[in-house]
Amino acid sequence: MLTGEIRNQVDRIWDAFWTGGISNPLEVIEQLTYLLFIKRLDELHTLAESRATRLGLPLENPVFPTGKTPNGRDYSELRWSRFKNDDPREMYTVITEDVFPFIRTLTGEGTAFSKHIKDARFTLPPEKAGLLARVVDLLEKVPMDDRDTKGDLYEYLLSKLSSAGQNGQFRTPRHIIKLMVDMMHPTPDDTICDPACGTAGFLVAAAEYLYTHDRGEIFGDAELKRRYDGPMFHGFDFDSTMLRVASMNLLLHGVTTPVVKNKDSLSEDHGAEESLYTLILANPPFKGSLDYETTAKDLLELVKTKKTELLFVALFLRLLKTGGRAAAIVPDGVLFGSSNAHKELRRTLVEEHKLEAIVSMPSGVFKPYAGVSTAIMIFTKTGTGGTDDVWFYDMHADGYSLDDKRTPLDPSKHENNNLPDIVRRWENRVGEFERARTEQSFRVPKSEIAANGYDLSINRYKEVAYAETAYDPPGVILDELAALELEIQDGLEELRGMLN
Repeated sequence: MLTGEIRNQVDRIWDAFWTGGISNPLEVIEQLTYLLFIKRLDELHTLAESRATRLGLPLENPVFPTGKTPNGRDYSELRWSRFKNDDPREMYTVITEDVFPFIRTLTGEGTAFSKHIKDARFTLPPEKAGLLARVVDLLEKVPMDDRDTKGDLYEYLLSKLSSAGQNGQFRTPRHIIKLMVDMMHPTPDDTICDPACGTAGFLVAAAEYLYTHDRGEIFGDAELKRRYDGPMFHGFDFDSTMLRVASMNLLLHGVTTPVVKNKDSLSEDHGAEESLYTLILANPPFKGSLDYETTAKDLLELVKTKKTELLFVALFLRLLKTGGRAAAIVPDGVLFGSSNAHKELRRTLVEEHKLEAIVSMPSGVFKPYAGVSTAIMIFTKTGTGGTDDVWFYDMHADGYSLDDKRTPLDPSKHENNNLPDIVRRWENRVGEFERARTEQSFRVPKSEIAANGYDLSINRYKEVAYAETAYDPPGVILDELAALELEIQDGLEELRGMLN
């Protein structure tokens, strides 16, 4: 757990980066990511040394080799534990001239991050060597041997990505991610994918859920432990910076070798990925459209459209195994859009697969990034139907104010935070049949959805209860107004007399 002191130190370093001319939040995260990776390499080398000493064996596969760098520096001087004690200028020289060229050559460290670091650049200017020393000192003070603290530190850094990226990308709030993961209940047998992973928030949350609920089973079985270390988690993104950040995020949360690929999920055919995953968790970018020529043909076979929000839902169906589940955030337009593509995709989900839930979210959930109205869509790929009814929930509050400030509210009050109620009612949704349409959650039979053209907007089915209010007859109201007018006139006369 991060203390207030550590948070304040991180905030000061963040501000120093900005005053130092590095104003892009993602670039700040990227530079800190490199330093965390360099520190991680030293930790791995130290563990290898300790193991060799304990077993009385020679050191095998060390991270830092013996000998000298091309610049004539001893490789041992590239270790974090060595250069952290150098003066700022010497530290800057070691990192820029030797450490970075070294880490770009790494191929055997074994993490997904090492695969995406080939084009790493250290952008801190030489005159900011003092800032570098401060950052190194900060990271050195954080107890990085504690798994939770490492993960919390990185999550706190990622929370500072407060501006939308290109192509509709923005960071999904952590509490919304947790809600979706809690609803889906990942299991050790799942193979989990986020085809637009960004910083890997969904994969990290799934890993944390499994670590919390199934730790004994996973770490007591060699094969499950091997899968948890990486092959259980798959993420795609076409932004190389995001891939580095995502890999480091997973690494610091205990997933050392995830399958994180540089891949444009909508443009490349998915023959190698088809029917591979049992669980998809995603909040894909849904801004703009693609040309038919640049869209994967296997997706166009499912839905003939240029809209990315529809293509991603088609992608989920393509990637899931039969019986696989998906929880994804979609814009409201997916639920009630009137184009042929919108209607056909919804019909496919309802009639050919098992659409299970629609959780409507208020538009302020993604502020200050965006004010779009969205919903969580949950479905299972069957290929043979299975939708009997759909569970709807009308989320009014998520624990924060719905303005740009997103101020935390008292989470114990339902009117401030509906998330615990959502999970509780979802887990006991069999009993939701008796809920009236005026309640926040209820179930709607498939026949009614089909009769409404497969419209999945909650407003189509929700009923509003109007309370009858009795008013006095108009004559009585007029008499009351006349009496008030007399009182006002008397008061004015009294005031005039006092002034005279």
